[in-house]
Amino acid sequence: MKIDLAIFLALLLTTQTVAASAAATPATGVAAAPAPTVGVARRNDYANSKFMAELNAGLKHFYAREFGPAQKAFERALEVVSDNTLAISFLNAAAAHQPGALDVVTNLEEDAVSAAPKNYVNRVRLGFSYMFQSLTGRDRMQDARDEFNAAVALNPDGAPAHVGLGILRFNERSANRAKTEFLTVLNSDTNNVLAREYLGQLYQSDLRDPQRGLSYVIEVPNLVPAYADIAFHIGSLLHDLKQPDAALKYLATGVDLDTGHVGEAGQHGYTLMARIYIEQHKLEDAKKVLNTAITANADTIYARALLAKIKNGDYDTPKKQ
Repeated sequence: MKIDLAIFLALLLTTQTVAASAAATPATGVAAAPAPTVGVARRNDYANSKFMAELNAGLKHFYAREFGPAQKAFERALEVVSDNTLAISFLNAAAAHQPGALDVVTNLEEDAVSAAPKNYVNRVRLGFSYMFQSLTGRDRMQDARDEFNAAVALNPDGAPAHVGLGILRFNERSANRAKTEFLTVLNSDTNNVLAREYLGQLYQSDLRDPQRGLSYVIEVPNLVPAYADIAFHIGSLLHDLKQPDAALKYLATGVDLDTGHVGEAGQHGYTLMARIYIEQHKLEDAKKVLNTAITANADTIYARALLAKIKNGDYDTPKKQ
């Protein structure tokens, strides 16, 4: 059982940058399927300007590797919208990067559940903290499941607990059960970013339908323009759909936003861009981006391997006989 840390950590900066704007608008030629019709948009956390100000501040700090200020900003965001699963995840991710901070967060949440065991949000937030503790070598997955199930018992229609259960199913490689959980989320919270992101990944990797996957994630940058890794996932899906130019635009946006190379965009965006350039036989462009990756200490082993293959002539265009 595995939770991909990068999915959470980079699940980033100012709200109005040129790069963010590029992410928010689908690139020309992107043949995305119509957005799935799943329930009614009964809530939109991202329309709350006070919440977004704190969320964006937290993302900016997080992707600059300023994890203490990031955690504080996510805490303030959750004072506005207490059960937003993206903010909950980032709060735990920021704490996980600071020695002892995640234990402090978890202890406080355990105290909150003890004081108010029938409080839905307390159960959800403790469940997420237990999942993150599993990333640090502790097996708290069953504890996380217990908390999410307790939350569902309190409020069967509440979206956040189903997000947590969906992530557990995703990491068990139980694709259909994970999909069911995330679709349940979208019935009451159409704009839930984590549910849409995970559905995109499920349809790309497990269900082998990248077009459908793209339809879930393509609008997420309009909700959270500073979310670097959603740009990476969109770029990856577009690559699968053989739309390389559009893919490169999204990947470049993700790399630009992830300034500290914390998440998937910053760690793997360069090498995916290089692969696209190689497929286009633009080897000089590929070498340039791979050298940038090595300088940034991002996915360096793979970057060096690709550079060695280019040097060896593995990707040279075959000469006509």
